Amino acid sequence: MGTWKAQSVLARRRLPRCSRMVDRQLARSRLVAQRLVGERHPTPTAAVVAFGAMQGQDLPGALASAALRSTGRIDDVLAALDAGLIVRGYPMRGTVFLTPAADLRWLSELCGTAALRNARMRRERNYDFTADDIDRIYAAVRERAAGVGISRAEYQEIMAEVGVEPSGGRSYHTLYTLIAECRLCYGRWSGREQQIMLADELLGPGLAERFGGDEIAAVAELASRYFLTHGPATLRDFVWWSKLPLTKARRAVGLFSPDVAHLGEETFARASLPDELAACAKEARSGLLLPGFDEFVLGYRDRLFAMDEHTHTRLVPGNNGVFKKSVVVDGQVRGTWTRAGAAGRRRLELEELATLPKSAGPGLRRRFEQYPFVGE
Repeated sequence: MGTWKAQSVLARRRLPRCSRMVDRQLARSRLVAQRLVGERHPTPTAAVVAFGAMQGQDLPGALASAALRSTGRIDDVLAALDAGLIVRGYPMRGTVFLTPAADLRWLSELCGTAALRNARMRRERNYDFTADDIDRIYAAVRERAAGVGISRAEYQEIMAEVGVEPSGGRSYHTLYTLIAECRLCYGRWSGREQQIMLADELLGPGLAERFGGDEIAAVAELASRYFLTHGPATLRDFVWWSKLPLTKARRAVGLFSPDVAHLGEETFARASLPDELAACAKEARSGLLLPGFDEFVLGYRDRLFAMDEHTHTRLVPGNNGVFKKSVVVDGQVRGTWTRAGAAGRRRLELEELATLPKSAGPGLRRRFEQYPFVGE
């Protein structure tokens, strides 16, 4: 691994929360690492492969996140879904992510077992159906979905047909289980949502085939992708993000990609990042409009590198896990934004959370005009 001068993030992490300030140099570096500024990925698929997994709770936002890091065109992302190159699943944390179809199976086997085990315990404690019922649902879905996929509404119809009432969270729980087990996945775009597809038709190999069963090699692969797209970041950031044990992450360090530089104190980043940042320093200070669940905000254990606590409280009201769309200027979250107005007459509405420079206005309006919205 290359060498790279450590930044203020290391000292800053040791400060009490009340003493911290936004770290703009770190934020600019992370914008470049995530390819939100500077050179973008050539395709949405390349962007998702580079990340390994992108937050996918808000589907339009997840698709926009992939577009913003690549061609900027939403149609290219939808084409990748239809081609079976990008899917959504539950590879880790019990949370839905946008992932490469080629990687979802081994990612789920590596990172998703604890969340799946917890879901099974909740089913036994709270629900009146069994694993056999889930198997019967899957068998019926296989007959209906083969080659074409089904909608969520059709999935619920199938549940009712096999005698499992879909209400009361049963639909979500059974579908989560089948996707987390890599029997199903969210695949092709139907115009309004992703179709529920058979995983065997789209997904790549699992841990055994991809890595010969070597979990540490798989951890190294995922960690390398994380640091190449999120760094500068620490091992603890990575294990928070992936929910993998810190001991496994430490064992994987020697297997990281040669493109990952060690900054000291278990901190890593893309080796070429300083030169990349120097080449796009002006753009890194410009204004950006990001989706609500973008990895720039959600990809780190500590978000205060990009905002103060007051801003964070307003970005996530009530700390309820629902993130508003963020306005980022010079690496700092300075506001939230919404799209208002009727189709054909859309307009950008901003809410200032921190000082929003007037000079950023024209650039933000251009970003809005170019934003990869799904539909009108």
